[in-house]
Amino acid sequence: MTDRPYVLLSWAMSLDGYLDDTTPQRLMLSNAEDFDRVDEVRAGCDAILIGATTIRRDNPRLLVNSEDRRAARVTRGLPAYPTKVTVTGSALDPSYKFFNTGDEKLVYSTSSAFEKVRDDLQGLAIVVDGGNPVDFGAMLDDLGRRGIRRLMVEGGGTIHTQFLTQGLADEIHLAIAPFFVGDADAPRFVNPGEFPQNASHRMSIEEVRQIGDIVLVRYLAKSAG
Repeated sequence: MTDRPYVLLSWAMSLDGYLDDTTPQRLMLSNAEDFDRVDEVRAGCDAILIGATTIRRDNPRLLVNSEDRRAARVTRGLPAYPTKVTVTGSALDPSYKFFNTGDEKLVYSTSSAFEKVRDDLQGLAIVVDGGNPVDFGAMLDDLGRRGIRRLMVEGGGTIHTQFLTQGLADEIHLAIAPFFVGDADAPRFVNPGEFPQNASHRMSIEEVRQIGDIVLVRYLAKSAG
């Protein structure tokens, strides 16, 4: 059996636990120094995963921005950019930046949407039938078979909730912004669910660091504190 990748969940949130607000513009929760930290973490991973909702909402490139870090990856015999991964239950526009920048892309689609997604993204991404709904454990098994040893998951909230409630996350990087959003309609960093990380099974803190006006907390999700 192929080993699953080490799964690192990463997100920035407001003090009251929101990933964004409800305005058309993306809410800047982080700062330049923390964005550079995220870039460094990306460069150290084999793949980066975001949900299809995040692709549709933010249209991110999801790249390693530092030329030096890309060069260091190539020196180690790796592609300049980590593999990009997403999960979807419906069609995705092939014009999104996600599919037109970087190196390899993988899309895990529900069985019901598989043929449509595969046909729309032909030549832009490898599309995998992930089941109905997508089986996250089987997805990790498949990523392991593809040589992915370290997976960074950057959201959004539904994706983070799936990894956490299923006990599939190894580590959490949580960047906390020094302000509140206060909008009940805004997206939260996780959704309601039954989490193995609860009052009886507390996570271990690996690191606490101030980054400008941001606080970074790193947790080991599978370790009892």
